Amino acid sequence: RIIKTVVKTFKYFFGLRFEVKGLENFKVEGPAIIVSNHQSMLDMMGLMEVLPDDCVQVGKKELMYAGTVGLVIYLGGVIFINRKSTTSAKMVMAEVAKTMATDNVKVWVYPEGTRNCTGDLLPFKKGAFHVAVQAQVPVIPVVYSSFTTFYNPKKNLFTSGKIKVEILPPIETKGLTSDDVSDLTDRCFRIMRETLFRLSDRPS
Repeated sequence: RIIKTVVKTFKYFFGLRFEVKGLENFKVEGPAIIVSNHQSMLDMMGLMEVLPDDCVQVGKKELMYAGTVGLVIYLGGVIFINRKSTTSAKMVMAEVAKTMATDNVKVWVYPEGTRNCTGDLLPFKKGAFHVAVQAQVPVIPVVYSSFTTFYNPKKNLFTSGKIKVEILPPIETKGLTSDDVSDLTDRCFRIMRETLFRLSDRPS
């Protein structure tokens, strides 16, 4: 909560405004997997606008060594995954499923696996959806509108702007098996991509 309060003040320095819709969709009983698109470190400010109290994040292990940012997310309880080791990642995600049930928490995952500021989505990795099916918990998609109109590091573009954040209705996984993971992943991808284009005022 302390980190949320501090990080939320950064938006004023960067001239960012957030328009949030659908917070009521976080109000589900028990654990859940939250999946969202990931464009840049600006996501952290958007994240703090909507992050539920009973939620932890999953991030790449390299972030642990990212100076102040690494310290902040470590103190925030982020679960780190070594993306270079498939075995390690699978073991961590298996532990995540147990932790969700034991501690009754929601887990926030970026299924694209890396930052992507192209204005579109990268293909989703299936780890988060395997966990959701294994734990039989709902998947809650969260979508940020594209930053490309005011933020593009390759073009040294960074001006003030508005970011729309929409929390979509939960997708149930009860009764699903590992055979359904691919369909679940594809369904989330389609829904989130359509929402991304709509929020960003671009044709789908």
